[in-house]
Amino acid sequence: MLAEKKERVILGIDPGTAIMGYGVILEKGSKIELLSLGVVKMGHLDDHFLKLQRIFEKTMGLLETYKPDALAIEAPFYGKNIQVTLKLGRAQGIAMAAALSKNIPVTEYAPRKIKQSITGKGTASKEQVAAMLQRLLNFNETPEFLDATDGLAVAVCHSFQKIPTGGNSKSYTGWEAFVSDNKKRIK
Repeated sequence: MLAEKKERVILGIDPGTAIMGYGVILEKGSKIELLSLGVVKMGHLDDHFLKLQRIFEKTMGLLETYKPDALAIEAPFYGKNIQVTLKLGRAQGIAMAAALSKNIPVTEYAPRKIKQSITGKGTASKEQVAAMLQRLLNFNETPEFLDATDGLAVAVCHSFQKIPTGGNSKSYTGWEAFVSDNKKRIK
């Protein structure tokens, strides 16, 4: 069995079609340190496909610069407007595809799970999440957009979950395979 790395880099992304937020952290054992956070602005682009291209290119650039061991991404929330949800899902899918093309494992987190992980409260505001991250990672700069700290929050949430990045987690091809492998868990 492969030994788990002592250090790992985690890229967190808050997908969006107007602004995509990202944060990169270095995890050393139980300590985490901020490497980078920022946003990709796409409000000036009119074409949805140009926005997707920009997301892909920027994500690939982050992957090449920081060489993360894992990508954590915020799941799209389900709003009333199905078109917005569809566009967010595409933005998320493009970022995921970039990581998967580099064989980087991807983990998705619900917005509520991320807030709960950072602040202890699943209904925390973006400002509360940002303030907690500033204390946790000891940085004073206030990002121009809260989307940057949202991306950072996804990375920190992933670190808190302690999900190994080695390929030693079991995956299944269907329910039958899962059930046959887990007979003791079935009542």
